[in-house]
Amino acid sequence: MATEESLREALRSVVDPEIGMNIIELGLVRNVEIYDDRAHVLMIMTTPFCPYAPQLLEQTRRTAQDHLGVPTTIEMGMEMWDPSMMEDGAASEWGLF
Repeated sequence: MATEESLREALRSVVDPEIGMNIIELGLVRNVEIYDDRAHVLMIMTTPFCPYAPQLLEQTRRTAQDHLGVPTTIEMGMEMWDPSMMEDGAASEWGLF
């Protein structure tokens, strides 16, 4: 059975086309719930008006579902993103920290 850790690794293939970094590096995946027969992913966007939001949400859902082998739903959270949510070291690529 796939784990949250293996799913997060699989989700590294989902890249924000505007920023050029994956959704895990950016800290956009906020919560993952994996059950025997389904899964649910909660993610946020870097900006409330992200033009790629529909594409990123669907690509994330599809990648998770393919990796886990169970129906997967996705939810866009309303939490405001900030650079401190990025993985350790990822913000240095932007020259932020």
